Amino acid sequence: MSSEHHDGDHHHPSAWGPHDWSHGAPHNSWSPLIMSIGIGIFLYTVASVYSWGEMIDPSSIPLVLIGIIITFFGLLIWWRQDASFDGVYEPKATGTPFQNIEIRKVAMWVFLMSEMMVFTSLFSTYMRYRFGIDSCQEVYESGSWIVNSQNVDTGEAVNCFLPASELIASSWFHIAPGAINTFALIVSSFTIVQALRWAKKPVGSIDEELRRKRVYLYLGSTWVLAVIFLTLKMVEWFVGFYIPEIGPLHEHDILSLVDEGYTIHADHYHPHHGWDDVHLAELAALHPEDYQAYLAAVGPNYEPTNAVMLADIRVSSSTFYVTTGTHGAHVFIGIIGLTYMTWKAWTGGYTPQNAVSIEYFGLYWHFVDLIWVIVFPFFYLY
Repeated sequence: MSSEHHDGDHHHPSAWGPHDWSHGAPHNSWSPLIMSIGIGIFLYTVASVYSWGEMIDPSSIPLVLIGIIITFFGLLIWWRQDASFDGVYEPKATGTPFQNIEIRKVAMWVFLMSEMMVFTSLFSTYMRYRFGIDSCQEVYESGSWIVNSQNVDTGEAVNCFLPASELIASSWFHIAPGAINTFALIVSSFTIVQALRWAKKPVGSIDEELRRKRVYLYLGSTWVLAVIFLTLKMVEWFVGFYIPEIGPLHEHDILSLVDEGYTIHADHYHPHHGWDDVHLAELAALHPEDYQAYLAAVGPNYEPTNAVMLADIRVSSSTFYVTTGTHGAHVFIGIIGLTYMTWKAWTGGYTPQNAVSIEYFGLYWHFVDLIWVIVFPFFYLY
């Protein structure tokens, strides 16, 4: 009995440490449960911290941090177990329609299909509001808003749709962070493929130290490109940047979207370039038909009164931040995974036997790249 008990202990190692994969997957692992609890606490409490961009309950911040700490503790357990994975255990599905396909690959594709549903709902919501709500520019050029005699401090805001591209695509400098991010993600898809290619080279065909260095280099490059993406995203949203006077370029600041006033609680938005009736001469020169419609709305004897058009752009800004923010969250999750994978590659943990782990992560990373290729023209150019 003691011998059987000892064998049982050998077949069921600790749920907290490295695993002997020759006996199968560690079904006694605590990491999925721990991460689920941490993610649940985080999601339940983070929603109560902000409302329309304004902090309303600082007491929730400690619980948010606790949720993050618990989640990372679960990740550390998972990584500690996976660090010993050498590819000896890779079960395949036996039932239709996934027969003889690796179970982990099936799980990744099912996960990506659910993720596609998330982004499809975000894109469809954006299109519904984009085409269902009058454009702010069209409302301004119609002149119908002027009858309210609005000014910056008082007045009824017009509910209209102002796409972020009106600000982002206004100059090459404004669009530069998004354009660089597009290039960075496309290159990162190449680097993750190269990491897989070197990890899968047959044993004996290359020097193992060269394999370790190349896999580490390409996974690390993917990590760097992902960090660049999120950094430029934060610059675009919150920081902005400075353009020095170089040659024909004049010195000026590129404002962030937040500094431009493009926020999810902008219910009385007024752009810096102005939506006011002082620019009647400019309107008449550029759009004579709109100028006539403008005069028809305000009367032929109307004199400029410095009235401005205020716009409620909460719907348009919310669809932008929620969609791009959701994608950014996926990039951040990828950075977390790449941090561990780069460390494992540095230790020489990837061989042709377990290189499929890089392939499975690559499926996720290619999906993140593909989504951005759709997000960029939708939200940044159009």
